[in-house]
Amino acid sequence: MEIAAAIIGLLRQRAATASICPSDVARQVAGDTTEWRSLMQPVRDEAAKLALRGVINITQGERQLDPGAVNEGAVRLRRGTAFPAD
Repeated sequence: MEIAAAIIGLLRQRAATASICPSDVARQVAGDTTEWRSLMQPVRDEAAKLALRGVINITQGERQLDPGAVNEGAVRLRRGTAFPAD
C-alpha cells in the first residue's frame, strides 16, 4: 500500500476533526508488526509532502508544524484544507 493513500485512508476512517499517529500509518503499510519501525521516516517524509499541498496538517500538541520540521518528536496528522472529499 502506498503511504500517501494509507494516510488519507486512515484519516477518512476517523472523524473530520480527529488525528492519527504516523506509527498507525507505518503499521498499516507494513502489514507486519516487525517491519513498521523502518517505515517511520518514509511516513514522515510523505506526510510533509501532503502538508505542503494542504492535504493534511502536521501538529505537535495544539501547534501546527512547518512540514520541514517533522523529523523529531511526537506528531499527529490531521485533515487539511485541501483534504479530498469523500
